[in-house]
Amino acid sequence: MEKSIVYAKDLRKQYGGVEALTGLDLAIQPNLVYGLLGPNGAGKSTTLRILSTLTRPSSGQAIVGGFDVAREPGEVRKVIGLAGQDATLDDKLTGRENLRIFGRLSRLGARGARSRAEELLERFSLAHAGNRLAGTYSGGMRRRLDLIASLLRAPAVLFLDEPTTGLDVRSRMEIWDTIRELVADGTTVLLTSQYLEEVDQLASAVGVIDHGHLIAEGSPAQLKSQIGSHIDVVVESSDHLPIAMTVLERLTGQRPEADGSHIVVAAVDVVPTLPQIVRELDASGAAIRDVGIRESSLDDVFLSLTGKTVDSAKPAETQEVVA
Repeated sequence: MEKSIVYAKDLRKQYGGVEALTGLDLAIQPNLVYGLLGPNGAGKSTTLRILSTLTRPSSGQAIVGGFDVAREPGEVRKVIGLAGQDATLDDKLTGRENLRIFGRLSRLGARGARSRAEELLERFSLAHAGNRLAGTYSGGMRRRLDLIASLLRAPAVLFLDEPTTGLDVRSRMEIWDTIRELVADGTTVLLTSQYLEEVDQLASAVGVIDHGHLIAEGSPAQLKSQIGSHIDVVVESSDHLPIAMTVLERLTGQRPEADGSHIVVAAVDVVPTLPQIVRELDASGAAIRDVGIRESSLDDVFLSLTGKTVDSAKPAETQEVVA
């Protein structure tokens, strides 16, 4: 706990008879992006709500920036920022007016709110749109403005709950650049996301939670290395499936899975080379249309750990044009 800027021990939360958190432990080091992953209903949003003082834990302890979230919520709020899944902007006010109001609510005072709003609009390339109504902003601009609003107090810890949901690729990359800048300046970011490539790109550490507790933790590379690579083989016809699967199981020590003419097998402890795979399949008499080795992704890690994929829960991509 000594060096952790966010720390949780045996954190539990009950809603009626439902346990949203069942003994969550976290220890997040400063000045990095920590990605919190888990299926829908795993406890991600509940964790963020507790750490940001929006709800109290049923039991356990949580410390943010050196302050206890249950006993010192006012002090915690002074050192954090929070951007939820939905923008909290007033569409009938300009971007600049929105930020000034948020600044006043953050007790920066009228002069401080104006100064900080101008500084952040300039820094994050929204000064040109500061006098436009927020309702005219594109989705990417709205998310950036909402993110700026969470930075008015220059937080030590920033909680981002699915900050790029529904954005097109260009807008998402702009948010990524903003997050990288914040970490470079010393902010610690706790990020939840349904886009696993986003976590892979941004996070130095990743925690996977399921059924309300942490089930795995490490860097993206460490988590991916635990499930190894995957060998993909496409046979000419189903007649060749049995012998090809037998060869792959012998080479890897893992049981292959077949979907039509496509075979996939994990290569964890033993990873044969591509030429070796081709030679062995050819010698067996299996007719092969295609073969390859691919590195594991965080999607593979997620599926391996939780038994679920994120695709069904992932929002559809938008075709928004960034203004």
